Amino acid sequence: MPVSDWPVIASIHTDGACSGNPGPGGWGVVIDFVDGSRHELGGACHHTTNNQMELQAAISALKWVKQQLNSPSAFSLYTDSEYVLKGITQWIMGWKKKGWKTAKGKAVLNQDLWQTLDTLNAPWVDWRYVPGHAGYEGNERCDHIARTFALGKIPTLHQLDASMTDFNDSHAPASEVDSTLNCARVGNLRDLIETLHIANEIATQGFLITSSELADLMDVNASAVTSRGDEWVWRNWLVSRVRREGNQILWQLERVN
Repeated sequence: MPVSDWPVIASIHTDGACSGNPGPGGWGVVIDFVDGSRHELGGACHHTTNNQMELQAAISALKWVKQQLNSPSAFSLYTDSEYVLKGITQWIMGWKKKGWKTAKGKAVLNQDLWQTLDTLNAPWVDWRYVPGHAGYEGNERCDHIARTFALGKIPTLHQLDASMTDFNDSHAPASEVDSTLNCARVGNLRDLIETLHIANEIATQGFLITSSELADLMDVNASAVTSRGDEWVWRNWLVSRVRREGNQILWQLERVN
């Protein structure tokens, strides 16, 4: 249930970061209060995009507000993502009217995140744009938190204890760590699905691939491929040795039930 002993929010900054895009990502939130105090949030995801982390930062900020405050006063939420700003203040109305389709009739990317952000948005949120990497302290701090998480590290977050209205430095809360681990599991599944799609495309198109390429696809050492013989089954595919070209063995994948 929301509590009432938090100070009044002055502003919130959010930011996301990604290494590789897609790749490991992180997000950061800085909540500044009118009394000069500050509360910080952050988290990570194993496999994501920069836009997804920008959205997740805004979602996490508004979710915190909803969970912690009974009757929030109006405040400005600053993001350096024009994608987030224009999406939530302009584009989203048209997306919903078109059944979550773009003007060109294509499915809206990151629809699940947009829908979540839409449910958390409220009239008391004043969405603002702030240029990234331009020396704005709140944005720079968010960026540091997000990039630290994206690098697989856990930054020290300044946490405000509502009951004591005092700061303490702590690592990411258990709930954020749990969220990070869950996101990593989902990321692993996404990686697997992408791998299976690639394998299916190779089989469908009749492409031949080398031992090293097949090893990369299976995420094993090349020796584990060549030691299996001339024909064997991997997941949904029959893998067959076709011929040798120079120093490379070429393999074919055939879909089996």
